[in-house]
Amino acid sequence: MIGNLKPLEILLIVAVIFLLFGAKKLPDMARSLGKSARILKSEAKAMKKEGEAEDAATAASVADQAPAQQTAAPRTIQASPGDVTSARPVSEPNHTSQG
Repeated sequence: MIGNLKPLEILLIVAVIFLLFGAKKLPDMARSLGKSARILKSEAKAMKKEGEAEDAATAASVADQAPAQQTAAPRTIQASPGDVTSARPVSEPNHTSQG
């Protein structure tokens, strides 16, 4: 459906978006979209690595018949290269009850 748009139609869509959001907000929106995409990509890689590590640990514990101890460093959400204010540590849920 998108592949059969003519250049004039694409230009009209871009003009409508430009009129709706204005010239000042479009760069900010594109920047935030890029940051979100980078965070999503890094989190997907981290989840994949954790899954591979868990699979390897499970395979090792089955082969050795001993439970494997894992010491994981605290994870950090990576910021974009020039943005150091949005990097923050990820807090793991604490399952201790206080009473």
